[in-house]
Amino acid sequence: MQARINNPAMVIPDAMHPLQALGKVIQNGSVPARTLALVHLRTSQINGCAFCLALHTTVFKDDETPERLVTVAAWRESPYFTDAERAALGLAEAVTRIADSSDPVPDEIWNEAARHYDERGLATLVLAISATNVWNRVNVATRQVAGSYRVPGEKATAAQHA
Repeated sequence: MQARINNPAMVIPDAMHPLQALGKVIQNGSVPARTLALVHLRTSQINGCAFCLALHTTVFKDDETPERLVTVAAWRESPYFTDAERAALGLAEAVTRIADSSDPVPDEIWNEAARHYDERGLATLVLAISATNVWNRVNVATRQVAGSYRVPGEKATAAQHA
């Protein structure tokens, strides 16, 4: 496999700083990092972004279980997620699939998220989902190759990507 072009945020370096700055702001929001990582993973699954899936699967903390990682795509049927995580994953799916429905983010999904997150938390989630969608679209459109962000055998870090 080969990318169509280098990552656009590398081709236009002035784009990388604001994207990384947004990522840092999101990480400093009021949503647990573990939840944000699951949201990123689910959003990347929906968008078919192998680059992000490969990268972000390697940066999960040691406290994450393989069961949760492999069942995030089926979170509704999986017993491994908290109600707050389920609400965040539901919101991630709705925001990512906005073109798939005449009511893209239904009140039911929004209100469930609002039961678990305050306004700052909801803002953090919406920004995190949106940022992931930006990275997914950049990587999918240019066919960025999974694993190309690191030297073979080197473990990736979250700082190497949004």
